[in-house]
Amino acid sequence: MNHTSTMTPTQRLSDAGVSIWLDDLSRERIQSGSLKELIKTRNVVGVTTNPTIFAAALAHGEAYAEQIRDLAGEGTSAADAVFEITSTDVALAADILRPIYVQTQGFDGRVSIECAPMNAHRADATIAEAKALWSRIDRHNVMIKIPATTAGLEAITAVIGAGISVNVTLIFSLDRYREVIEAYLAGLERAKRAGLDLTSIHSVASFFVSRLDTEIDRRLDAIGTDEAHALRGQAGIANARLAYEVYQESFTDQRAQGLIAAGANEQRPLWASTGVKDPTRPDTMYVVELAASDVVNTMPEQTLEATHDHGNVRGDTITGSYPAAVKILDRIAALGISYAGVTDHLEEEGLNKFRASWNDLLQTVRLALEAAK
Repeated sequence: MNHTSTMTPTQRLSDAGVSIWLDDLSRERIQSGSLKELIKTRNVVGVTTNPTIFAAALAHGEAYAEQIRDLAGEGTSAADAVFEITSTDVALAADILRPIYVQTQGFDGRVSIECAPMNAHRADATIAEAKALWSRIDRHNVMIKIPATTAGLEAITAVIGAGISVNVTLIFSLDRYREVIEAYLAGLERAKRAGLDLTSIHSVASFFVSRLDTEIDRRLDAIGTDEAHALRGQAGIANARLAYEVYQESFTDQRAQGLIAAGANEQRPLWASTGVKDPTRPDTMYVVELAASDVVNTMPEQTLEATHDHGNVRGDTITGSYPAAVKILDRIAALGISYAGVTDHLEEEGLNKFRASWNDLLQTVRLALEAAK
């Protein structure tokens, strides 16, 4: 029997060098055994969270009732309660994923938790919160999520320099991605000077894929020509493929290689926002078209299930695609759509969405604390 034919698409994706992380977490998922089941049957080797995910979990979550009662009894503020509740979820998930972390020598088995988006433009506050989360959760297989704003870049260097693993989030543009890699390398150099163990510091750089298509498609639709219509749904994959080229170039240069020789790890690209928003397109396109070694794909459960069910995984779909990807972005630019205008807009829009979710989360917890008194 042909072993490949009996292999699931998620197993084939893993064999192609892609780490599958689940973009979802809740106390219910932990307690019900759902997370363990996805690790066992869907090749999940990591978890990412964000304010939107936690807001949804808490809004529908009976599983938090006991902890809410305890926190209410202690007179905990809503902000401190959010910190405690989300930290608890992440610690529990980190313990479930610990065997993978050990087996992969820190490569996978990771759980990411976000710094408060209100501090995205304040490096000092982000640094302080990242250190507080790291200390509170107290699990080496956690990553602290820091947005790739200008202030975020400064925070990334400081936090990596303190020996804390970081998931850099909300990356849209290739130029900003280069700055993120620079911030990571500067952090490693700082950690090295401080005598820290570089082998224990890991990082991923989260490139948001579908959101770029949504915004560029909207602008292409406004142009309305046949050429504009023909370019719909192509920018996100082209941009991510070129990000992989930047990753390859950046970590083979002399500076990065010197740090790697001293024990440092490469900062892997991570594909985020991989749920397909347009129902006329294949629901696995941001997975199967972005497969290559040493990337992470973090998927909402719906996308994970679609990939497991019918993903046409055909190995590396990135290497060698760079000239075609450049052409797509050039053709979009030739129609008068500003790449920088789009990516700047998406960064601010992404932060605004996270801030709104954070406020929802605070309000949900505030009401739950009051009800539990």
